[in-house]
Amino acid sequence: MTSPANSPGDVLREITRANATIVEKFLGQLSTIGTGDIAALMRVFASADDQQLEKLRLVEERFYRGHLSLWSHLIAPTEGATIPVTQSDSRFEAPEWRLPFFRYVQQAYLLNARFLHEIGDLADLEPRAKRRLQFQLRQMADAMSPNNYAATNPEIIKLAAETGGESLAQGIKLLAGDVARGRISMTDEQAFEVGRNLAITPGSVVFENEVMQLIQYAAATAQVYEYPLLIVPPFINKYYILDLQPENSFVRFCVERGFSTFIVSWRNIPPELGHLGWDDYIEKGVFSPIEVVKAISGADKVNALGFCVGGTLLSCALAVMAARKENPVASLTLLATMLDFSETGDISAYIDRDFVER
Repeated sequence: MTSPANSPGDVLREITRANATIVEKFLGQLSTIGTGDIAALMRVFASADDQQLEKLRLVEERFYRGHLSLWSHLIAPTEGATIPVTQSDSRFEAPEWRLPFFRYVQQAYLLNARFLHEIGDLADLEPRAKRRLQFQLRQMADAMSPNNYAATNPEIIKLAAETGGESLAQGIKLLAGDVARGRISMTDEQAFEVGRNLAITPGSVVFENEVMQLIQYAAATAQVYEYPLLIVPPFINKYYILDLQPENSFVRFCVERGFSTFIVSWRNIPPELGHLGWDDYIEKGVFSPIEVVKAISGADKVNALGFCVGGTLLSCALAVMAARKENPVASLTLLATMLDFSETGDISAYIDRDFVER
């Protein structure tokens, strides 16, 4: 049996040593749930050098000191004192989070999330593996947030009280519906219908090929500009992402201001066309529509707009045309389009050229 600690410093050291074992076991359990990258954290404990161990000790000490401070303010608050705030977070901006208990829950969570992040930083891994590990730890931390759970979210509790529990009953009903469908719904899927209250700007298909249909919208003005507008949307969205309800339809906005407007509608590709690649989409999804729009309008150029990866495709196509000394586009507008893929964000933690080519 160890001798009794005689000072606060001794107490903290005892807590640190005891909890180091708990943390190690906790991380060991994480490595068995299918997230193999997290197992790399064990290297911090299993084969750490003296410098890493010292860094680990400092991280743990800050972590436990933080919790001791929170506990002391919760259990024995002094007059006028409040729980210290470690950082701000948009998830906890509602005034209900300022109540003592929920402020404690919030701050304890933020301490735990920061601890996970700092432990991940200590892992001795090559850069890509370390980035993947840090990405997983962020997902874990976000999943553990108290605002995700009814019992620890004061906003949910307040709404349940105000509605006599109706908000919780409605939530359970929506959950049951998601379970029955086998997926999580993001909106009321019965609220919108294409042609009824969605994508109602008048138009018709004027051309199609293996990968797309080209829609021309009816003019809404007596005269239109000389150069028509061709819109190339992303593959993952339906064309009407830019033609929602009348009050927020970009397409309607364009036709009402005198633009002869065309948009590409991508086809859901069947298995027999699965061999098509980027070059095919440049040829059939950009080159062909440009020529059709020019032929229909009688113009020698078009205004082109690309959205998201549609903008990436359009930019690649125009680069090819420029190399061919062709210049069929009078203006180019890009919305939320990535052109430099040297830094792609979190997706690069799991997807690289080797992964895609396999």
